[in-house]
Amino acid sequence: MASNTKVLDPAFQGAGQKIGTEIWRIENFEPVPLPKSEHGKFYMGDSYIVLQTSPGKGGAYLFDIHYWIGKDTSQDEAGTAAIKTIELDTALGGRAVQHRELQGHESDKFISYFKPCIIPLEGGVATGFKKVEEEKFETRLYVCKGKRAVKLKQVPFARSSLNHDDVFILDTENKIYQFNGENSNIQERAKALEVIQFFKEKYHDGTCEVAIVDDGNLRTESDSGEFWLLFGGFAPIGKKIASDDDITLERTPGKLYSITDGQVALVEGSLSKGMLENYKCYLLDCGAEVFIWVGRVTQVEERKAASQAAEEFISSENRPRSTRITRVIQGYETHAFKSNFESWPAGAVASSTAEDGRGKVAALLKQQALGAKGTAKTTAVNEEVPPLLENGGKLEVWRINGSAKTPVPKEEIGKFYSGDCYIVLYTYHAGDKKEDYFLSCWIGKDSVQEEQMMASRLANTMSNSFKGRPVQGRVFQGKEPPQFVAIFQPMVVLKGGISSGYRKSIEDKGVNDDSYSTDGVALIRIAGTSLHNNKAVQVDTVASSLNSNDCFLLQTGSSLFTWHGNQSTAEQQQLTAKIAEFLKPDVAMKYTKEGTESSAFWHALGGKQSYTSKQESQEIVRDPHLYTYSFNKGKFEVTEIYNFSQDDLLTEDMLILNTLAEVFVWVGQSVDSKEKQKAFEIGQTYIELASALDGLSPDVALYKVTEGNEPCFFTTYFSWDFAKAHVQGNSFQKKLASLFGGGHAVEDKSNGSNSGGPTQRASALAALNSAFSPSSGGTKTAVSRPSSSTRGSSQRAAAIAALSGVLTAEQKKPSPDVSPSRARGSPVRKARDAEEKSESTASEVEAPPEVSEVVEEVKETVEEVKETMEDEVESVSISENNGEDTEEKQEEPQADEIAAGSTTFSYDQLRSKSTDPAQGIDFKQREAYLSDEEFQTVLGMTREAFYKQPKWKQDMQKKKVELF
Repeated sequence: MASNTKVLDPAFQGAGQKIGTEIWRIENFEPVPLPKSEHGKFYMGDSYIVLQTSPGKGGAYLFDIHYWIGKDTSQDEAGTAAIKTIELDTALGGRAVQHRELQGHESDKFISYFKPCIIPLEGGVATGFKKVEEEKFETRLYVCKGKRAVKLKQVPFARSSLNHDDVFILDTENKIYQFNGENSNIQERAKALEVIQFFKEKYHDGTCEVAIVDDGNLRTESDSGEFWLLFGGFAPIGKKIASDDDITLERTPGKLYSITDGQVALVEGSLSKGMLENYKCYLLDCGAEVFIWVGRVTQVEERKAASQAAEEFISSENRPRSTRITRVIQGYETHAFKSNFESWPAGAVASSTAEDGRGKVAALLKQQALGAKGTAKTTAVNEEVPPLLENGGKLEVWRINGSAKTPVPKEEIGKFYSGDCYIVLYTYHAGDKKEDYFLSCWIGKDSVQEEQMMASRLANTMSNSFKGRPVQGRVFQGKEPPQFVAIFQPMVVLKGGISSGYRKSIEDKGVNDDSYSTDGVALIRIAGTSLHNNKAVQVDTVASSLNSNDCFLLQTGSSLFTWHGNQSTAEQQQLTAKIAEFLKPDVAMKYTKEGTESSAFWHALGGKQSYTSKQESQEIVRDPHLYTYSFNKGKFEVTEIYNFSQDDLLTEDMLILNTLAEVFVWVGQSVDSKEKQKAFEIGQTYIELASALDGLSPDVALYKVTEGNEPCFFTTYFSWDFAKAHVQGNSFQKKLASLFGGGHAVEDKSNGSNSGGPTQRASALAALNSAFSPSSGGTKTAVSRPSSSTRGSSQRAAAIAALSGVLTAEQKKPSPDVSPSRARGSPVRKARDAEEKSESTASEVEAPPEVSEVVEEVKETVEEVKETMEDEVESVSISENNGEDTEEKQEEPQADEIAAGSTTFSYDQLRSKSTDPAQGIDFKQREAYLSDEEFQTVLGMTREAFYKQPKWKQDMQKKKVELF
């Protein structure tokens, strides 16, 4: 649709003419351009229009338009944003994908433009918000949600805003704190660190301190003490209160409605692309998201009416206002839209994503300054080639023969038969790194299924023998990726096969065997000449197979002709001679130029025939997209990670990278071992889905890549930092170390999505202890605070009140006996140790003493502490140790004590999923109750060697054997 300059708002003049992000804020019902310095800030009282321009086909651009509506914006302003969005789209040619974004429910794609997050702020134009003065800093508290696309929400700076389920960021003038709720997700903790780094650079000139506070960590001589003091001292925090922001809408099978004169009508039948007529608009209801599909020949007024109909549909169905609305134009449908259909046949209106991909890959290759390995500079092939593996490695090849693999002789390596399957192992050194391995199965197009499966099975066995380090690939004939072709010099694909499986199959079928023979007649085509594409292929032995752009070898018994097309290159001719020597060494060649062929030449081809002089395109366009995957009611679904980076490769995940030329399944180190074994199965399932919806070739190369062993042809799609790639730990620990260094490393006790921690009674007891600790009044903090005496008295009163309230609520709650080996020191210490014990047992135990007695005992302890504070601080301190080394040393003796003084239990009783669980044990240290013999059997090492390992490594091993 042509641009309509008569209705173009002056604010949109020049919009969409350069790649990047442009933003307009609605002010007095008019769009006003927002300067770059304000990008990422969104005021809750306003509405915005965001245009994202990406490279497209033939120099054109692709457009995504989002209109963002703050929770406090007026209905009129929101309506203006919607209308202006349509006007902007019309001016841009009417082919943009439009998205409605509500505050707190933004799409991942929208947030990806402002990584790591957007910052919703109070106020707006209508309320006359004021710019924050440079010299004045306002302390702010945020809740941070999202494993990859972070949603940041400012909440009141009060203890009541905190809870055990979320991650919070407290931004003070001199220090930024991250508070990890005990039930918060590891990956959300990791993403919050990116937000902190962003805050540090943007608002603190990169100089402020960063502190991590774990829910339940109540050490007063630490960042934790400072953090709680900012909230008036220790006190229990409440449970999370559900809000509209926590509503997760369920995705449902799509229902299609036609839109006529603003009215919707259900279209009966299973969804197919043929239902969509190009002169109509349709509504596709998917529950969590509503799509508007716009035919190419619809008018502007019809499109406006369709958008209004979608709003009314959501209201009439009593859906939450947060239901996402996305409008797509015919020919530019998103994967999320197409995934509701069984298949999506290619149509006349082609998407420009391939060209988009070329631009992205070219930028990546340029950014990484790739040399000759990355691009072919001597040939006119329009292909962005990823880096190739290092030369000079060790190459081994096996042919599958029945249920075994047979080594291919060194002089035969490089010959592949279409009826056979092969395993290829390339061992090489990448720079100063350890040995790396490239392990692939090559599947001939005529090979039998049994041998294809055997090749996969034997390759898996080989990979396991190398402890999963090799990059493992599956390559189909005709779809060999550059890094595979490049390790064979030369590579020749011949007809027929040698394996017993293939031989039997042709006998059973009763077909002629056309397998290549050195004594027979064969025609071999030589097309590409670059290192990555110089594969020679046997073709039908007829004259019509010739092409003026290429060179050919014609083998006739003892004779060997080389045929040079008139448009072939000198490099092709040189490669032809090399392949002739490889196939038939020491045989004299008869050189033939196109137009000078002898009768013997034509006779060998069955007579002279016409042939083409048209050059076949060898263009391979790469368009990288990264996905997470899930199974929704048994249906395989993928979710794209937009504007992805290395930081999105989280160690707990398996992710899918599709470049169109190859598919990678990336496997994080912390993925369950059983899930790791499903990597190829997941990759194949994705390929089948993408083949049906996005036109991906079903024979595309498939790779399994494990974390820490990423090859150059994978890392090229990221701005890769090798230092990040080799940091140990879970995703939170890795991010902490990479952003803020080892000095900030913390012990993360999380398991899956949750982590254990002290309950509210332990917090209250520790708060009381802290209130009377001499350190509580002397900790230096980032902002001004009340005087020591005032703060001390109020903190003590609050702590005693909190403890009394918690104990009253728990008066009838079961509590375990305190182990004599752990209940030492003051009564406060006894109470705390008993509370820690109570976290890890659910067995029936005797009830606690009366609340009044406990409170009285605590009060007496307080008096003792006050009298002996100078000499005996350690006897009442929860932990006076600032370093983690000391804390780690405290963990091991407890396990040793249990092992030395407690009854042992069998492994079956100690497993977390046991049907006959052991009673009265510390469930945090299940392994300590194993006998020495079972300890060695279950964990594969002695008790002493186990406890010398880092805590995270112990936890990982315990998790694998269900002792976590």
